[in-house]
Amino acid sequence: MDRIDAMVLFVTAVDEGSLAAAARSHGRSPATVTRAILRLEELSGETLLLRSTRRISLTEAGERHVGVWRDVLTKLGELVPSSSTGLLQGNIILTAPELFGRLKVMPVLESFMREQPHVFARLLLLNRLVDLVGEGVDVAVRLAALPDSTMTAIKLGEVRMLVCASPNYLQRAGSPASPQDLSHHDCIGLNAEGNGELWPFRSVNDKGDRVRSVRVPTRLSLNHAGAAIDAALRGQGVIQARAYQVTEALSTGHLVQVLKAYEPPPEPAHLVFHPDRGKRGPVRAFIDHAVPVLRSELNRITSIIPPPG
Repeated sequence: MDRIDAMVLFVTAVDEGSLAAAARSHGRSPATVTRAILRLEELSGETLLLRSTRRISLTEAGERHVGVWRDVLTKLGELVPSSSTGLLQGNIILTAPELFGRLKVMPVLESFMREQPHVFARLLLLNRLVDLVGEGVDVAVRLAALPDSTMTAIKLGEVRMLVCASPNYLQRAGSPASPQDLSHHDCIGLNAEGNGELWPFRSVNDKGDRVRSVRVPTRLSLNHAGAAIDAALRGQGVIQARAYQVTEALSTGHLVQVLKAYEPPPEPAHLVFHPDRGKRGPVRAFIDHAVPVLRSELNRITSIIPPPG
């Protein structure tokens, strides 16, 4: 067994969560996968996996190695000759915030894979900042201002933060006229500790785009944006949500935007990738496919929910 083959089995075992699953995925025996991992540990001189009867977990050394090996396997995949039909072959690993990934990135990825049937993809829906190099990820969607980085970023558009509630809630409780009024409303938060939240608002009394945070007591707190939106749709209270999360509900009248004058400045949305990875192969093809579609979708949201003023 060569080292590349062993790396493939190792990465699959990590992704699938067990040696047996990796064996099934590649039509090998569990003993073969075990030998592959032992071979890599022998070559590295370090323990890479902690194994038990039920699960495996990466050691610190394993975390370092798996990111490098993902990168190597992806680059090798980009060098695989195209098929006789001229279609790309290879792998791509993507990450995006959970709800944006499910609502907006998944349809783009699915259409890309229909066009490129020999490309294999993994989409990691994670509400955290992913280390692209360290975690072996090719492309990330970032919905925030970007820190200084060696990564290449393509701006997709902007994402707005809105405050809204259902018509029946507003009929029952009244509509807030200012952020301070939220202290008298049932607010729905995304703070797992359930002790209130700081919601950003534009300060209408100052020139420019000055933002101030207002502490909002949350009567109901959840750890998932989709569940919070569902609660608002059922009339449980007021939420602050990103525009893409509530576009359809606002367009159909199931939710109503409030405090429009206090809407904070939008945050940028970018597609981020390592410059070397974005030059060719499936990664480049996905970027070229995704950027115009996602830009169009963010523009569509703005046309449905015009910004204040």
